Amino acid sequence: MSELSSSVETEGKSGSMAQDDIVYAHIFDAILERRLPPGTKLNEEALGDIFGVSRTIIRRSLLRLSHEQVVVIRPNRGAIVAAPSVEEAKQVFIARQALEAAITELAVMNATAKQISSLRKLIVLENAATNQGDLGKAIRLSGEFHLQLAEMSANVPLLNFQRSLVSLTSLIIAQYEVGNSTPCVLDEHSRLLDAIEAKDVVTACQLMQEHLKHIESKLNLDGETVSSDLHVVFSNVLKKK
Repeated sequence: MSELSSSVETEGKSGSMAQDDIVYAHIFDAILERRLPPGTKLNEEALGDIFGVSRTIIRRSLLRLSHEQVVVIRPNRGAIVAAPSVEEAKQVFIARQALEAAITELAVMNATAKQISSLRKLIVLENAATNQGDLGKAIRLSGEFHLQLAEMSANVPLLNFQRSLVSLTSLIIAQYEVGNSTPCVLDEHSRLLDAIEAKDVVTACQLMQEHLKHIESKLNLDGETVSSDLHVVFSNVLKKK
């Protein structure tokens, strides 16, 4: 999950790829910011009208979102926002615990000074997003932090697994987290990075385990979601047309 806001700013660019990025970013933002609740039907015709693009572009964007498991495409029934169950959420966090342990250990072994510096800057951006109350951006940057850790591991299969789990975790956080606080406490990210930089594998793995448990502890599995109409959710886009 990269910094999606930058892709939204490319609206002046031409070409289907730029349009795909714009639509993808808007829909993903709306999901993570809880404006599109789980189970919402993503009507291709309505979205095409909202964004002023062809249904082909919409389908490409929805397909990309389905690969990240935040959208479910049902044959002959269209796409809906994914709605992970409580049990699925628990399974994802069990998988994250196992995966992140391996990633953290390898990151301690392989992290470069440049990668450490990049993550320091990312924490600053995440802090700014949190202070500005931008929940969607904070969740994305939090996911990006964990993806960059996976890149530090220098293990391609682990990185690929992590991409899928991070997107799904972000959806679960957006669906179940209590309040509007950032899903990853910034001090925890900083302390984890300090341990990695110090080559302290025991402390780093322990901090990662505690970090994931803390994220999971903030989930409200009894929380209610609100329903939204696509034209209401993307009213900011319609105003620009």
